[in-house]
Amino acid sequence: MNRSVVITGLGPLSSISNSAVGFWESLQAGTKSITPIDTFDASGFTCPIAGQVTASVRDWVPKSYRKATKVMARDTELAVIAAKLATDDAGLLTSGSEETDSGFQINPQRTGCHIGAGLIAADTAEMSRAVVTATDDSGAFNTKNWGTEESGDAGMNNLPPLWLLKYLPNMPACHVTIIHGLNGPSNTIMGAEAGALLSIIESTRVIQRDAADMCVTGGAESRLNPLGLLRWDYAGRLAHTQGEPNADDIIKPFNPDSVGSIMGEAGGMLVVEEEQHANNRGARAYARITGFANTQSIDPVLPIFNTPDQEPSTTDVALSRAIKIALKQANIDASDLDAVLPLGIGQPALDTREENALRDSLGKNAGNVPIVTLADRMGNTLSAHAGMMTAAGALMLHNQELPQQCKSLDSSGFFAPDGTVTLNHILICTSSLAGQCAALVLSKI
Repeated sequence: MNRSVVITGLGPLSSISNSAVGFWESLQAGTKSITPIDTFDASGFTCPIAGQVTASVRDWVPKSYRKATKVMARDTELAVIAAKLATDDAGLLTSGSEETDSGFQINPQRTGCHIGAGLIAADTAEMSRAVVTATDDSGAFNTKNWGTEESGDAGMNNLPPLWLLKYLPNMPACHVTIIHGLNGPSNTIMGAEAGALLSIIESTRVIQRDAADMCVTGGAESRLNPLGLLRWDYAGRLAHTQGEPNADDIIKPFNPDSVGSIMGEAGGMLVVEEEQHANNRGARAYARITGFANTQSIDPVLPIFNTPDQEPSTTDVALSRAIKIALKQANIDASDLDAVLPLGIGQPALDTREENALRDSLGKNAGNVPIVTLADRMGNTLSAHAGMMTAAGALMLHNQELPQQCKSLDSSGFFAPDGTVTLNHILICTSSLAGQCAALVLSKI
């Protein structure tokens, strides 16, 4: 069964917005928000700046659930807030709504949830307090002292009692489904920058096969912690800013002069819904999902693993294939695209692969189509990023307007549309750290 799926709710939470309206206003204004990290002392790191969210999860959950926020990692907090934004924007009543709220009462059994998540980094203080109790006589870490079953004072026994329930990657989806009473199909997809798009695709498939009428979907992640920053620096993704005073100009997508990318944290959540179901309840639909695909690169860019005789190609063939499949499914040609939202994180090696994939899949149209990037505005928000990209694309179609600072691959400057634009089809596409690739076509309602 191939049921039509539309986007009816947006929850774009990032350093530049905490609502759909605010997100669109920020895109129109060309707002950028990259600031010094203030949640811990990052002065010794090569990239001590990031796109930071300023929101408290306690303000976005029912009073009866606030105690549970104590065991939420930052990633989970972002997912919970963004999911609330999305369900409110869609006009839904869930078990997470206030008694005074009005809207459409969901059917829990027919409402699913799919969230892209990353490897949630443990709190350094919590981990350290346990690690220091698992050393040998010389003071070195000892695996036997960490987890010997017979030893009551083993290091891991000094972790907080609910430690594991805080850092499992499926905790964002766990809390979102509990808060909102979502009893339909649920899943967590770990795909780095492709995670949110893979989740949106999964939700679309669930609705198309009539296993649900709507889903809360997208992604959330924060790597703004010591372990997170180190991991992504070792992966060759981060700019070494060296105290650069003008943080807004560091990330330069598809520009060989870019010195690298910058981390951001975000929750990019949506509500996707079967179109007739949305029409029956009088919902506003931002855009229709008309094509999608996901593939896997056999040679992702991983500096710690790639050797000189095994360097990845300069074109991400898997991403190109995903784009071609998505366009074919949407029954459109590359010439029908009115804008593209690629990953474009400003890491030259990755951007080159992505640009070549766009040129391979879109042919002669690749150089002129408007390109909209988000990493230069809020940082690379990883598992949330494609959710933010999809929200941006849906808003562009709904408002029939391109945001400020669009680019084109054949120009070093910005794309300036002539007069009123007509937007019918927009492509969202992304590769990822480990090579997962995804593409999604949104079309005007």
